[in-house]
Amino acid sequence: MDENTQVFVISIAAELAGMHPQTLRQYDRLGLVSPGRTAGKSRRYSVRDVQKLQEIARLGSEGVSLEGIRRILELEDHVRALSDRVRELESALADELLNRPGRRVFAAGSEGEVISMRAGTRVRRSNQVVVWRPLER
Repeated sequence: MDENTQVFVISIAAELAGMHPQTLRQYDRLGLVSPGRTAGKSRRYSVRDVQKLQEIARLGSEGVSLEGIRRILELEDHVRALSDRVRELESALADELLNRPGRRVFAAGSEGEVISMRAGTRVRRSNQVVVWRPLER
């Protein structure tokens, strides 16, 4: 069972959150916490829903309005979704870099230009000797 599995009836969820069941119904109507529904239309809450209810209670006790709480929860959900997407993209990029044949690395050339190289190779350095002599006047 994960935190999103909807298993708690409204009375148990209300008890776990320290609220009255009518409060949970009101929050459902306002869209603060939207529990799942059974075939008979009964509400079912998940552990994540109960955590949200506890967060609502904490924010409310700090004086945040219900509209403010709704906005905070919306932004937290958005941040969570973006964080999940970033992790997904980082994983895909790491897989691509590891599995790409002929991976390339970059180095700086003698004139400061960027040189593309195959992995495992080195920049060839010139071994020429240049003698400097001041100009005679």
